[in-house]
Amino acid sequence: MAPPLGNNYGKDRQAQGLRTPWAGRALRRRSLLAGAAALGTLGVTACSRVPEPGKVEGGDLLDRLRDAGTVRIGVAGEVPFGYIDENGDVTGEAPEIAKVIFPRLGIPKVKAVPTEFGALIPGLTQAQQFDVVSAGMYINPDRCEQVLFSDPDYLMLDSFIVKAGNPHGIKTYEDIAKKGLKLASGTAYAEIDYAKANGVKEVMVLPDQVAGLDAVRQGRVDAFAGTNVTVKEVVKGKSGVEATEPFQPIVDGEPAYGAGGFAFRLSEKNLRDAFNEELLKMKESGELLRVVKPFGFTQDEMTDLTVEKLCPPAAGGGA
Repeated sequence: MAPPLGNNYGKDRQAQGLRTPWAGRALRRRSLLAGAAALGTLGVTACSRVPEPGKVEGGDLLDRLRDAGTVRIGVAGEVPFGYIDENGDVTGEAPEIAKVIFPRLGIPKVKAVPTEFGALIPGLTQAQQFDVVSAGMYINPDRCEQVLFSDPDYLMLDSFIVKAGNPHGIKTYEDIAKKGLKLASGTAYAEIDYAKANGVKEVMVLPDQVAGLDAVRQGRVDAFAGTNVTVKEVVKGKSGVEATEPFQPIVDGEPAYGAGGFAFRLSEKNLRDAFNEELLKMKESGELLRVVKPFGFTQDEMTDLTVEKLCPPAAGGGA
């Protein structure tokens, strides 16, 4: 759904609507809601302490996860980033990366904890329902104040769902604003902020890109904004709609990078750093692209951006 990787713009608009877990519908990645259930299933994370706000600590979760043999990853029902498939198995771009890296860190089992996208950060930092967010979450300054991010594992452009033939000639957010067209995007998507920063006065907020496709087909909106991979995926094989060419969102004259990564608690820098080391090896060997290619990712989405570039120095994400 969204994501300012290098988004030097807070794209976690406070639109905090709920998303339904994957059940044949594609969803999206963005924001912060509080989901509280399952406190009784915290496992090895139950005794994890919470540092002072904004304070980064080394932590011992890596050692505890090795002892337990299992890491719990938070996923939202969003294709292709992280979801539960028809067989009840967790898959998607981020979970498949997790299945490679964590065993190499001495943690053989990866267990998914599905939740709504808006509940991912609260579920990680407050309820501690899982040990890491594995949902292709965009890295941006607002989130960097709450969690430690890995280096990004992808960099993505935006795209629109439009009616077949793109009758309004929509290419960018500025086109929407200048032509006075109706735009929709997903709950807590970064694209909402991108659009408003480019002069779009109102954005209809829908649950996900499937709802967006329906809205475009029905003529309720002229376009639905999302990332190019999710937009291409949802229009595939559908009549009456198409995806526009991918484009780089610009905010305040600067690129709003759609780079996503894994999120860790501020108290667990040791785990984040160990994860980053393995991720870098995957990038350098080309293994990362091989793992994510089945989900629609190409060489165009590969990036050597680092979390230090995407998170402000004062924020925890780049510490």
